[in-house]
Amino acid sequence: MIISKTPLRISFCGGGTDIGDYYEKYGGAVTSTTIDTYMYIIVNDRFDGDIRLGYSQTEIIDHVDKIKHPLLREGMKASGVTSKVEILSMADIPSKGSGLGGSSSFVVGLLNALHSFKGEFKSVDYLAKKACELEIGLLNEPIGKQDQYASAFGGLNHIQFNKNESVFVDPIICSKETKKNLFNNLMLFYTGMTSEARTVLQGQKENIGKNIEVLKKMKDLAVKSRDALLNNSLNDFGELLHDNWELKKGLANNISNETINNYYENARNAGAVGGKLCGSGNGGFLLFYVEPEHQDSVRDGLKNLREEKFSFEPQGTKIIYVEE
Repeated sequence: MIISKTPLRISFCGGGTDIGDYYEKYGGAVTSTTIDTYMYIIVNDRFDGDIRLGYSQTEIIDHVDKIKHPLLREGMKASGVTSKVEILSMADIPSKGSGLGGSSSFVVGLLNALHSFKGEFKSVDYLAKKACELEIGLLNEPIGKQDQYASAFGGLNHIQFNKNESVFVDPIICSKETKKNLFNNLMLFYTGMTSEARTVLQGQKENIGKNIEVLKKMKDLAVKSRDALLNNSLNDFGELLHDNWELKKGLANNISNETINNYYENARNAGAVGGKLCGSGNGGFLLFYVEPEHQDSVRDGLKNLREEKFSFEPQGTKIIYVEE
């Protein structure tokens, strides 16, 4: 039996510039962090010769090609584990439509667990690249590359997406005090709404041609947010989150809605410096940067929402259990 543990991520600035239609011409950049919220994948021998899969549904099939779950099907094919196996997935929070990169964490963790099941070690760079190949290249998902690299590498990073398809994951080396204050001042709230990321992202992808200048500004904000952390300028970091959100809302007409906009304004009026909706948009989690003296006011302003406590996760995907 093998168990992999892969963190989810929060993207701060630059999301959208990691989509190929943009970075292949201009280069992209994102600042993000992994958090202590995880996707778990369990892989075990199966006594019978068939395949059993457990996620939000259960599948028992006799051939890998019959698997309905596309990520499981293609992940198993890519790893070469295609028979006499049982695979289960579990997540700390709803993985669909959360905006925290759940699907990519699933693929990265799945590949890590399946290769480990075969006795093979694969680097985090390999796992991230292969996850991108499966999701973007093979399954034609209209997503970018940031989630796969964030969950594979882990940590607080500035990630560059280069025109030649290479990806540089650069850790943001700031003081322990800065990192501690950053996470003490971040608040995460669940909106209770989930969205179909494919639908939202497809609209963003189709609009890239007319949003080039906006995306260039968002890429610049990714650099500025990294520099703000390096310089311990956390209030500036919070304002950059707000600037990024204001730009992101203009990428497509289904990124936000009246309810989300009202939540956001309530938090800002209660003292939040800035924030954003995590992920593609139109549901999931709202993130805010809030100084400690205003946090109770923000909680009161968002009392209808569930606050999710979280902290920093410095590591990416890893194997946490091996039983021969």
